Amino acid sequence: SLSAQTEAPFYEEWWFLLVMALSSLILILLVVFALVLHGQSKKYKNCNGGKTISNVEESVTLDNGGFTALELNSRHLNI
Repeated sequence: SLSAQTEAPFYEEWWFLLVMALSSLILILLVVFALVLHGQSKKYKNCNGGKTISNVEESVTLDNGGFTALELNSRHLNI
């Protein structure tokens, strides 16, 4: 005689449910990450149109013939 019991379908197995849950979590995190990056790029795209960089470059004074000097000799470090 044949048994009437059959194995459970694969979609009811614990490993399949675990794989689906982890895959869904990764997909949700990727979508959130993409939306955050898209929002950040849109925010910086609309911000001043690159005028901040030129203002910073103009505020640098070049005292020694075109090179910025680092005043490391004025600091005395105790070793």
